[in-house]
Amino acid sequence: MAGRITRKELKTDKFALEVEQTFDFVTEHRRELILYGSIAVAAILIGVAVFFYMRHEQTVREQALGEAILMQEALVGPPNPGALMTFPTDEAKHTAVTKAFSEIAVKWPGSAEGTVAKYYLGAIAADRGNIAEAQKMFQEAADGGNKYAALAKFSLAQVYFAEKRPADGEKILRDLMAHPSDLVSTDQATIALAKAIAPTRPAEARKLLEPLRTKAGAVSQDAITAVSELPGQP
Repeated sequence: MAGRITRKELKTDKFALEVEQTFDFVTEHRRELILYGSIAVAAILIGVAVFFYMRHEQTVREQALGEAILMQEALVGPPNPGALMTFPTDEAKHTAVTKAFSEIAVKWPGSAEGTVAKYYLGAIAADRGNIAEAQKMFQEAADGGNKYAALAKFSLAQVYFAEKRPADGEKILRDLMAHPSDLVSTDQATIALAKAIAPTRPAEARKLLEPLRTKAGAVSQDAITAVSELPGQP
């Protein structure tokens, strides 16, 4: 029946629909567009070109990040038919992984992929005991301004506590408690803060943890474990 929309057409994405509507508009108003000159037409063409370039760039960034993460998760040892990637030594893996993430961070510094790359670089540095580099990378990722910034802030707080800068670490965690996100919840930030201050302020740490002990899910178990580890516990 004419006028019905098929199931396939319902799946058409918003951009495709907008392109179709733009094409219909240009067809119906061709004479007016000619009268207004080529500037408007050029602007439309440039806009379409920029859109496709941005989509292509996003795909390239996502692919590069995916390959870097695959390297990070790769096994070390002799070639394994069941593994997507292996490295002969830890040092070879570290060199390749650091290079891959660094290239993403430098090439696309303001993108979500660039932020994730900096976060990974910070985690790698922390694992190797390079606290100064870890702090630098986590700070740059935290300044990224996208949803991954919260995760970088969370890790940066841990670095501050390790560096004997508890006031700075606590400030970040309390901010994350007040402004939860999909990646760092209020409960996660609360438990992290309680664990960090437990050695010097066990009573305050307990006060933070007690309300979480009765919550559903993993949060409850994490809180119970953290309480059992407080100084002075039997």
